[in-house]
Amino acid sequence: MKATNPVVLLLATAPLALSALLTGCSPGADDAPQSFSGLGKPKVQVTNYPLAWMTGRIGGDAVEVIFAAPEDGDPAFWEPTEAEVAAFQSADLIIRNGATYEKWAEKVSLPESTQVDTSKAFAGSLITVKEAHTHSHGSEGEHSHGGVAFTTWLDLRQAIQQADAIRGALATLLPDKAAAFEANFATLRTDLEALDAELEKVAQSIGQTPLVASHPVYQYLARRYGLKIEAVLWEPETVPDDAAMADLSKILASHPAKVMLWEGDPAAESVQKLDAIGVKSLVFDPCGNRPGEGADFLSVMRANIAQLGQAKPAAP
Repeated sequence: MKATNPVVLLLATAPLALSALLTGCSPGADDAPQSFSGLGKPKVQVTNYPLAWMTGRIGGDAVEVIFAAPEDGDPAFWEPTEAEVAAFQSADLIIRNGATYEKWAEKVSLPESTQVDTSKAFAGSLITVKEAHTHSHGSEGEHSHGGVAFTTWLDLRQAIQQADAIRGALATLLPDKAAAFEANFATLRTDLEALDAELEKVAQSIGQTPLVASHPVYQYLARRYGLKIEAVLWEPETVPDDAAMADLSKILASHPAKVMLWEGDPAAESVQKLDAIGVKSLVFDPCGNRPGEGADFLSVMRANIAQLGQAKPAAP
């Protein structure tokens, strides 16, 4: 994170039952955050790292940005503790991804007046995943990627719309800071537009070359940049067994990909197995959670673009 754009990153503790909490509410169509009248900095709770990064870039030191999901795992399948839910309930602003990302929020009661759904502007173009199988991510338990695809920010144009929703919410919260937020958003938009242009250029060089993904999280990336991606349900840390390799072979029979995109660094044995069948491994990190030390959303996406560039088909 840049020093001028701090994001408060808090680690979650062991999960507790949420049974004492009420059924959740989603933001209404006309709901808008109220202006801040308290002391100190307003507390802004966010539900994933891209939102935390964008909020920090726009809000600067005028707000306290809190991203409480644990460092490991996917925040989309996070189950906050009762204390963490209480922190959301008392926050001055809740920045949500929307697109069914915050599944835990369906089980609890959150104030509608403090919530902002950052994907609301393009709700009509969200992608529905028609077929999905239940699987598990280590300690996260079983879940499915069915329903609505939620990695919305991998379409950088949508990410800009999400950032603009954050700008508007912060300007409402702190009207006297609106001009500063607008200036910060303009700089952020320039960075995201540059990433979008770079991704578009790389995607054009790939053309209709088939790609395979280790996980079904690249739907918006594929749609925005015209990539042909089919997915399996593999984890970077898990070496595919014979059944997994057979599933991949079925896909390759009609979708002859020579490159697999991984969410994170795959196990060496996985890379070897794919190499043996002529499939190269590349990492394209969706960056839903905080990256390693010294990295941020921009640096991760630039690294992703460099990796994706290696998927360009060899000249005949």
